[in-house]
Parts: sequence; C-alpha cells; structure tokens
Amino acid sequence: MSSSRNRRPTIIDVAERAGVSKSTAARALAGSSNITEETRERVLKAATTVGYERNHLAVGMRSGRSGLLGLVIPDITNPFWADVARGAQDKAAESGGSLLVFSSDWDVVKEAAHLGALRRARVDGAIINPVADSFDDLDRFGLPFVLIGSSAERFAETSSVGSDIAQAVRLGMDHLVSKGHYAPSLILGPKNRLARARFLRSVHEHCVARDIDPAILAVEDGEYTVEGGRIAMRRLLERAHVGHVCVFAANDMMAMGAMMAVREAGLRCPEDVSIIGFDGIPSGEFTWPGLTTIAKPGRGLGERAVEGLFNEIEHRPEHRRIYLPCRLIERGSLADLSTATPQRAVAGAGRV
Repeated sequence: MSSSRNRRPTIIDVAERAGVSKSTAARALAGSSNITEETRERVLKAATTVGYERNHLAVGMRSGRSGLLGLVIPDITNPFWADVARGAQDKAAESGGSLLVFSSDWDVVKEAAHLGALRRARVDGAIINPVADSFDDLDRFGLPFVLIGSSAERFAETSSVGSDIAQAVRLGMDHLVSKGHYAPSLILGPKNRLARARFLRSVHEHCVARDIDPAILAVEDGEYTVEGGRIAMRRLLERAHVGHVCVFAANDMMAMGAMMAVREAGLRCPEDVSIIGFDGIPSGEFTWPGLTTIAKPGRGLGERAVEGLFNEIEHRPEHRRIYLPCRLIERGSLADLSTATPQRAVAGAGRV
C-alpha cells in the first residue's frame, strides 16, 4: 500500500489494508448490517492503523446532517461562559456531535459574522446568547437554534434556557440581610444590557418587600470584567460612607476586581468591606478571602440548551423559557454584622 506523510488516508487505503473491496470497507465503516462481524472488525482495525477519518462533510451532505452544532457566547474569557461551553460540548458528544464555539464580545457585528460562518459550516443548529435587540439576524439564520442567557427573554416565541436571576438575587439579598447587610451598594453592568435591568429590578423588589427605599442604594456601572469591577469599586470608595461597606457585584469577575480596589485603598475584606459576587466561577475559591457568591448553573445551562436544540432539529420544539435555579456558595468575603445594631432603611446606612 502506497502512503505519504502529506496525504490524508482514503477509503481505498483502508480497503487495501483490510483485504476487502472499497464498497465493503465503506459499508463496514457506515455501520451496515450486511457485513459480518469478522469483516467489520478487520476494516475498523485497518482504519485505525492507517489513520483514516470519515469525511463528515460529505456524509452530512448525503444525510442532511453534519453532526456539528454551533455555540455563540458573549465572552469566551469569562470562566462562566467556558463552563456553559463545556456542558454543551459534553451533551453534544453523548450523541456523537461536535461543537463550534464563537465569542461575540458583546458586539452585534461580530455576532452577525459568526452566524454567517455557522451557516457556511453547515451546522445542524446553534445555541446563541443574543447581543442585539433585533431579531433580523436570527430570522435570516435559517437553521434551528436555541437562545441562552438573560437577553433571550426578549424573544418570547423562541426556545431558550437561562438562570433564574430573580431567584438568584433574592437568595443573595436574603443572605446579606442574614449577615446584617440591609442596603448593599451595587456594582452592575452597562446600562444597555438587559441582564443589568433584570438584576436591578430584582434588588428593588427585594428592598420594597422589606420596606427599604431602593433609592438609598449606591450604584456604579462597569464592564463585566475584573478591570470593570476594579474601576467601579474605586468610584464607590470615593463616595462618603458611614460604617462598614457592603457590595453586591453583578458577576464574580467584577467582584474580584472590587477586591483588588479595596486592597489598593489600604482597606481589608471583609473587615472594612464585604463583597458578594454572582456566577460561581471556580477562581472565586482561590481569592483571599474566598469569594462568597451566587452560583449560576453554567454547565447545566449548556446541557439543557443542547437538549433543546436537538428537539428543534428533530422538529419537536417546546418554544418556552426554561429557568434553572442558582445556589449560594458561602466563603469568607462577607463580615457577619447580624449581632450589631441593625442599619435599616436610613439614607447612607450600609452604603457607599
């Protein structure tokens, strides 16, 4: 059998190695039942020996399926979204599928380009965290898709999966109250993000239910990054404040940036400033002190999204929003002020 280091092995190479015809080798590799087990094993062994891989694009063109799924997430550098991708990849692999991952960087132009690339790649469908408010690019996508994240709530007629943000914020606020922090300052994302609005609305609802005026809460906005949290925390520390400072950050990366700003200001966490994050990324365990956070089910979100996408591909769409619950991870970044005199709804109490 001729071979070349620069040539991809073909079905002919496999057939020659196994001592069968090309058509017999092809049927064996396709899983045909019209082949003896002894022949099938010989062909599979030959394929492994010569390093043969099936041309999945050609197979997909014949079957109408490529076995490829797409995933468009907003920030591949954020460990939370990496966890989502891992869950989606593992679930896809259970059915023999593969995942193509793109990062939109919260950019509508990049998002549109990625959707075009997925169409050209002949994926069977895609999971998308939408950046744009417009449905135009998704209408033109022309393939089955499922939406994920807070932004997906804009599209009520589309199947989507997301964390239960209202439940998560209530969980965080209840925990803060149990530690004596009644009116935390907030570090939130940019004003043009739906996730920010939902987070803030849930905080306000919690305050109103406890007869606390939401207007007394100090709020700073920033990018959903470590540096964004660092800058926002610096601005909070520049404000006049009374007593202990408590901060609820909209994601863990911002919370870790806030911790950096506290140290840079010569203050200590949690002795001077208490901080709670949101997302539950693994690196929060290794900060000092460890970051108390509300963990979103990143991997579970990716898994459920793939399940929903398979339903779309098989024409069994549910077209509903699935909310996954979040959980509290308690570490050392919150001081326990519950035995101190309560700092209830007075302007400036417990705020920056």
